[in-house]
Amino acid sequence: QVQLVESGGGLVQAGGSLRLSCAASGRTFSPYAMGWFRQAPGKEREFVAEINWSGRNTVYADSVKGRFTISRDNAKNTVFLQMNSLKPEDTAVYYCAQKLGAAYPYWGQGTQVTVSS
Repeated sequence: QVQLVESGGGLVQAGGSLRLSCAASGRTFSPYAMGWFRQAPGKEREFVAEINWSGRNTVYADSVKGRFTISRDNAKNTVFLQMNSLKPEDTAVYYCAQKLGAAYPYWGQGTQVTVSS
């Protein structure tokens, strides 16, 4: 099992930016794809972005394409989510997760992102 800890959340105005970080423990971090998910109150958790082990391939939800960028630094066991042009509808708890096969069995505790209008 891998321990994941998110950080970087906060309160920002619409149009602003935040950079989320996810620090992972263990040497199993680098060979696996990583993802970001988010969950707003009363809503289901939704996919945001994914990055493969090398960092050369990424996938984004349509709602964040062109605004968010996922990246990773395997030497530091860290994955990032740069969020630009934030909208109120981006308000949610953001979770980092490690992929295993076709699933995401390992999750962090989440970090709150609030975007005011």
